[in-house]
Amino acid sequence: MNIALFFQNILNGLSIGSVYAIFALGYTLIFSILGIINFAHGAVFTLGAYFTYALMGGAFGFNGLLANAQLPLSLPFWLATVLSGVLAGGVGVAIERLAFRPLRRRRADPLLTVVSSLGVALIIVNMIQYLVGAENYTFPADTFGNLPPAINFGTADNPIPIRTVQIVIFLVSVIILGILTYLINATKYGKAMRAVAEDPTTASLLGINTDRFIVLTFFVSSFLAAVAGSLVGSSVSIAGPYFGIGFGLKGLAVIVLGGLGSIPGAVIGGLLIGLVEAFVPGEYSAYKDAVAFGILFIVLLVRPQGLLGRTYMQKV
Repeated sequence: MNIALFFQNILNGLSIGSVYAIFALGYTLIFSILGIINFAHGAVFTLGAYFTYALMGGAFGFNGLLANAQLPLSLPFWLATVLSGVLAGGVGVAIERLAFRPLRRRRADPLLTVVSSLGVALIIVNMIQYLVGAENYTFPADTFGNLPPAINFGTADNPIPIRTVQIVIFLVSVIILGILTYLINATKYGKAMRAVAEDPTTASLLGINTDRFIVLTFFVSSFLAAVAGSLVGSSVSIAGPYFGIGFGLKGLAVIVLGGLGSIPGAVIGGLLIGLVEAFVPGEYSAYKDAVAFGILFIVLLVRPQGLLGRTYMQKV
């Protein structure tokens, strides 16, 4: 492997890995608070990509209830992505209210909550298919304005071309990760969220409205899923209503690899899997997922709690 291809793979791996990290953080936030996996997260990822596509003036196909529909506006990508995140955050709040809160108040078995989230995911995916069909949708060619399709990080003799979309994805992901880190570590919301995650009962006795912070966490989690979906959609197009299923599985691999409930672990796990995938030779690209999950399997054999996870002791 020459040096140009090596650096190209590094930059590509960091780009996709940072998106994995953003997506996995949404899983991690919910798990930190409720101790369960929200399987509707992948469906919200898909929904976010569709929201952004529609807000950018994209037209839908010939199938579905909204066949040939198109909004009378065309927002720039960054604004459409932010609004998409807000809309998806609202969907996340609705999911919490309808699928999680009733079971939580009844102190239902956590397995029932997982099943409930799977049901919500199926509803969202089927609603998307009912409304806009199962076609692939590609973002406009001028999604990022007048930026060139690729940027050369090498020289004329030894070019290292990187797609502009990959650079934008990486920069946006770094900004979001920085904001989220500040939000969790340096704000009252972050401190309250960590308190609720540590012990909801004690946090409630100390005056923290746990329900309000759970709702806010669902909003942030869904916002992150929508942004990740928009970034990936701008790079590889929206591959139909089941677009988020594969990324949902990859997000689970990331949080298990990094350590369940560990925010730094989600970031490191996402970047690690992204880098591993980037170095899979092109002729074996169909086996990228197998390589990533193979590494996850090996790590868990050596360290079952993940890279940065804690070992929990159960009293009996």
